[in-house]
Amino acid sequence: MENGLISRSGWAVIDDSWEATRADGSHSFALEPNPEVGYDWWAYRNDPQAIDLYFMGYGNEYKKAIGDFTKIAGKIPLPPAYVFGYWYSRYYSYSADDYREIMREIKKNDIPTDVMILDMDWHWNGKASSESENIGGWTGWSWNTNLIPEPTKLLQEIHDNGYKIALNLHPADGIDSIESPSYYKAMSRELGGKYGSNGKIAWYLDYPDFTKSFFDNVIRDHESEGVDFWWLDWQQHLTSPYTPGLGQTFWCNHVFYNDMVKNRPDRRPVIFHRWGGLGSHRYQIGFSGDALINFPTLAFEPYFTSTASNVGYAFWGHDLGGHAFTDEKIVNDPELMLRWIQFGVFTPIFRSHATDDSRIERRIWKFPNFPKLRDAVKLRYALFPYIYTMARETFDTGIGMCRPLYYEYPESEEAYKYEGEYFFGNDILVAPITEPALEDGISSKEIWFPEGKWWSVATDELIEGPCRKTMCFTQEQIPYFFKQGAIIPYNPPTVMNVTERPGHLILNFVSGCKGEGVLYEDDGDNNDYSTVFATTILRQSFKNNKGEYVITPRQGIYTNGVNARSYTFRIYNTTQPVAVKVNGVETSNYSYDVKRKCTNIDIPCTDCTTEVKVRVVYSK
Repeated sequence: MENGLISRSGWAVIDDSWEATRADGSHSFALEPNPEVGYDWWAYRNDPQAIDLYFMGYGNEYKKAIGDFTKIAGKIPLPPAYVFGYWYSRYYSYSADDYREIMREIKKNDIPTDVMILDMDWHWNGKASSESENIGGWTGWSWNTNLIPEPTKLLQEIHDNGYKIALNLHPADGIDSIESPSYYKAMSRELGGKYGSNGKIAWYLDYPDFTKSFFDNVIRDHESEGVDFWWLDWQQHLTSPYTPGLGQTFWCNHVFYNDMVKNRPDRRPVIFHRWGGLGSHRYQIGFSGDALINFPTLAFEPYFTSTASNVGYAFWGHDLGGHAFTDEKIVNDPELMLRWIQFGVFTPIFRSHATDDSRIERRIWKFPNFPKLRDAVKLRYALFPYIYTMARETFDTGIGMCRPLYYEYPESEEAYKYEGEYFFGNDILVAPITEPALEDGISSKEIWFPEGKWWSVATDELIEGPCRKTMCFTQEQIPYFFKQGAIIPYNPPTVMNVTERPGHLILNFVSGCKGEGVLYEDDGDNNDYSTVFATTILRQSFKNNKGEYVITPRQGIYTNGVNARSYTFRIYNTTQPVAVKVNGVETSNYSYDVKRKCTNIDIPCTDCTTEVKVRVVYSK
């Protein structure tokens, strides 16, 4: 990993000069409008000897540094809402009937899911018995009809089950005449044989005429079949053989993302890709490659994910569960899988995955601790309103939802030492379990709590920082903590797709002090989200034994959302309520959970443009 933009010395320099070498050996080209493709294209620098430096001096105002970086390097676009749901993904030779069975099992086992990934075996992968069956290799563009004889029909069935679809691409080997004759012939005719001979068109994505022909003939065809977005793989650490110095990873990301901006205006652009160096944050979602299946790899990922915010790479996803085989004893260890999935709940992208190895299992319903795994998936879906609100904040501010402790507490030495902890958005502190339990399934972990008070959701206690505290957790329990004063919006447990618009929300308050939160909403896949969106401010205050909890009228535009909602208020850190009033009227629609120190209040359906004010008097 190259250096980021955050240093305790309080300054950083980005050398964007032509003669400077990026981490993958590439150089920073200029970008200029190109009418042939309709978006910015690489160009040589007018003065290749010029020095082009950005000096960032920020002291310990780390968030300001990252925010300023996105002002010069581009904002971090808001991905479509569906990407924050669960992705079913596996590199395996699945047939169409296998995918149908997986979808049946997902539904049967009540697993919320939003994205179905078809890894590289959707095209021929070298396993067919002869070239006449399906020809290709790592790169391929034609369907493997041995596995998926009617691809359009399958993709429609996947959509009918409520999932979005991505196909994996390894495009570096170009277009083969035998592997995809219709694509090859069309491109050869348009390009006049310019980029290939002997039955193969080489990969010239750095040339506009090739790029336009490729997208018009190959990519548009698959998108018309039902592909929603693309997973770009394999180009890492390669530079173009045709345009010396142009990084293949970065350029693939730039072209595929901007093609979607231009040619698919009906949806919000998104790609899933590898890190291509500074500037890759403009193309949103990255994945961390082929992680090993073991606890040390899991233990590294919390640090890795939060630190990625130091280069603006806010939407990072991992192969939850691990990718590559290491040890027969732990390859399908239920505890390792559970702790990895629980960590994934509190990451930007929630995707399990593994390599093509029959010894590895990724169907979570096959694990003996499946109920616990499903509980983690459902927690992810509960958290969606908060996650999506934080994703919008990333667009507005440049600050990732996973962020190091030192962003908020730069003067505390512990904020640098406790690398396995991080903030998930503004109000949640997470300290994932990343080691096997020592005995009886109980895990012990030393956690540093910064200044303030923190509600332990797992253990129902308020912890006052700053302090170090060793805590014990069962396998069902996840160490995450709400900041006192926080208001965390949840979906109800009935939600099975994050794109649903439920008419009921759960608001989690940690009472005892003044606090404010926000609920962000938009159409989920609209391109005008920078101006067409709605926000609802949430407030609370507490004095003596009286608490006040307010939902302010929704402001803005939300054309496809619900106009009225009911609510459940979960107010933690309280004593037994004596009296409850909703909008000035006393109500008996409440209960108190002694064990959880939680007051639960049911709020009837109310117009979203109307204020809801709840006042509670608690026993002293």
